[in-house]
Amino acid sequence: MSGETITIAGAEGSFTGYLAKPEGAGKAPGIVVIQEIFGVNKVMRDLCDWLAGEGYVALCPDLFWRIEPGIDITDKTEAEWKKAFDLFGKFDVDKGVTDIASTIKTLRPMTSGKVGAVGYCLGGQLAYLTACHTDADASVGYYGVNIQNRLADAKGIKAPLMLHIAGKDEFVPPEAQEQVVKGLHDNPHVTIHRYPEMDHAFARPGGAHYDKATADEANDRTLKFFARHLG
Repeated sequence: MSGETITIAGAEGSFTGYLAKPEGAGKAPGIVVIQEIFGVNKVMRDLCDWLAGEGYVALCPDLFWRIEPGIDITDKTEAEWKKAFDLFGKFDVDKGVTDIASTIKTLRPMTSGKVGAVGYCLGGQLAYLTACHTDADASVGYYGVNIQNRLADAKGIKAPLMLHIAGKDEFVPPEAQEQVVKGLHDNPHVTIHRYPEMDHAFARPGGAHYDKATADEANDRTLKFFARHLG
């Protein structure tokens, strides 16, 4: 599976994205893959390739383009972590959601019509906000950060949303997790799965907290969710 870099026309300028398509000539559903704090790196490209292998047109937009286009770093060195947190601090979440809306608009004509979104870490928060503020047909967030501060946005959720919460998330303390669960408990569109013993980024292959068994479980739930709502 080999992807390509395409240009996405945004509301405030153009930016790039990594696009991976499934084999075959027919039209397939689409998924916007929302980056972590390391840019559109190998982990994100591999996720797009994986989803393409599962039958989706997957597109990962460069959401850091306003700060520095083309960020592609890893979680392997202290210098890269420092850079990642610096980017995270400078990033405007609401402009990111605008860019995701533009990405959905770009992706939809390439698909069978339905477009979902999946995000990790920073992208987990953005997947939640994508459900709140865009026309995505289904969204999934893995260990999203700062969702507890944006619970008022949940009134905008009109399509299915699934959240994977890591019980021992170093960036989301237990009280924040409880606020999210309590705040979304009565929303019929929201499904929450909790993994009590997991730390942040348990589904990032090669990461410090990667747990294959739990990642496989979460990914299986994600694929079934998308099959149900985008198929």
